Amino acid sequence: MKKYRFSPFYPGRSSNQDARTPEDLYRQLDEEFHFDFDPCPNNPTFDGLKIEWGKSNYVNPPWANKTPWIKKAIEESRKGKTVVMLLPADTSTRWFHDLILPNADEIRFIRGRLKFSKNGYPAKYPSMIVIFKPHQNKEA
Repeated sequence: MKKYRFSPFYPGRSSNQDARTPEDLYRQLDEEFHFDFDPCPNNPTFDGLKIEWGKSNYVNPPWANKTPWIKKAIEESRKGKTVVMLLPADTSTRWFHDLILPNADEIRFIRGRLKFSKNGYPAKYPSMIVIFKPHQNKEA
């Protein structure tokens, strides 16, 4: 199994929107966080933005529409849940500065470009893992 190397940072897409997370990356994160729910799986039978999430969640949202998923992740962490997100590492965006930096507990930048399992080609953007830890009753 390939071990992914992260460059940690601790703060205070392509047209294919259904690309699956590389299995090795998912397994590595699952070993650490023990996921019990994925609110946006491929071919969902539910709307993950409208339901309650699990205790430890893995989220690889459609990168073209990531903002509502980030907001929901923050909301779920305030309910005492862990949320681990795979996102493009675009630090020049409003969503990164307004949502990720003030709310994430940890950001891990992935070295190199991920190869998503659907097509095997490297992603057009670098990627990061964003971790929201449980923060019950944390003010917005």
